[in-house]
Amino acid sequence: MPLTINASGSKKQPPSLEKLWQPVERFDDTIPPLEARGNRPLKLTFKHQLKSLICFHLQEHDSARHLLQFLEEDDYAREFIAPPDGIKRSSYCEAINTRGLEQLIYVYEKLKEQATQAVPAEHPELGDLVAIDGSLIDAVLSMTWADYRKGAKKAKVHLGFNINQSIPTKIFFTNGKGDERPFVSRILSPGQTGVMDRYYQCHKNFDQWQEEGKHFVCRIKANTRKTVVESRKIPDDSIVFFDAIVLLGTPSVNQTKKKLRLVGYRIGHAEYWVATDRYDLTAEQIALIYKLRWEIEKFFGWWKQHLNVYHLIARSAYGFMVQMVAGLITFLLLTIYCQKHYQERVSIKRVRELRIKIINETRELKLGNNFIGEHERLKNIYAKT
Repeated sequence: MPLTINASGSKKQPPSLEKLWQPVERFDDTIPPLEARGNRPLKLTFKHQLKSLICFHLQEHDSARHLLQFLEEDDYAREFIAPPDGIKRSSYCEAINTRGLEQLIYVYEKLKEQATQAVPAEHPELGDLVAIDGSLIDAVLSMTWADYRKGAKKAKVHLGFNINQSIPTKIFFTNGKGDERPFVSRILSPGQTGVMDRYYQCHKNFDQWQEEGKHFVCRIKANTRKTVVESRKIPDDSIVFFDAIVLLGTPSVNQTKKKLRLVGYRIGHAEYWVATDRYDLTAEQIALIYKLRWEIEKFFGWWKQHLNVYHLIARSAYGFMVQMVAGLITFLLLTIYCQKHYQERVSIKRVRELRIKIINETRELKLGNNFIGEHERLKNIYAKT
């Protein structure tokens, strides 16, 4: 049975919209209920809230005012997204800033499971790779919780990203000053390999991650002190010029207690030094893993540019988290949709195609409904005569 997206009771919905929402249908009846505060029923149910937030990202709106105008005036939005009686801006903003986060996280986790099962791994021989990075998001001065520096407010997203399947896995939020390194242990699970840039270099953490059974491939500063314990053979004609078991740092100051592997390689005129505890791979594979870290950078850029995730429609820390999780949900729905129907990763080409299909199918349905309505009206007239 297809998911009933139209809260106002329409019998039919655009086929492309149904395909996009089909993954939610699989667990729709298990989503934790969103309770009304007081005796009056909710005008904006969780489904309305979820659909409107996905609409915000999918249709590239840039403000709550823009979204609400769309929900009020657009045939597709009014028919399939908005509550039957519409929604006022004050009520919508109150809902976004105070409720729905628990339900959104539940939906995100369920969709992540489906996406992980649907999307094939590109480099399974390299293991479970999770790129870890943070991204700053501009805030307004009224967002007092988003502390950054005098005269500027920023929030920060700390993200784990499954490189092999291009799927966001875990997300945390802080103000703009929030340190990114403590989130590595929270993002990684035992057996996974965190892939990080130079900011995450911390010799104490290198020891800790090995104790926790969490692997890492982390670029380090070239001038880091290295004590070679054992050199490893380097293949001829390789980009690699250094491969050894080492201790990093200054003895009795910040030296690692546990030995690790250090790989040095050269791309053009640039030299890279990468610390890791992965001894099961070749040095060239370690270099490839660090190159794949760029996938999280591409994700942040794509998420920002094509889903308008960084155009904030909420001012509270709670509302900020609501919007960010909804942005991840939108991306996961697109991931499942593109994989199922095109056997490919998400692309702006497919997203634009989907937007156009939904609009065209809505027009066709409206024309069909108008024709049926006129036919029924004439039939009733003839019946009376």
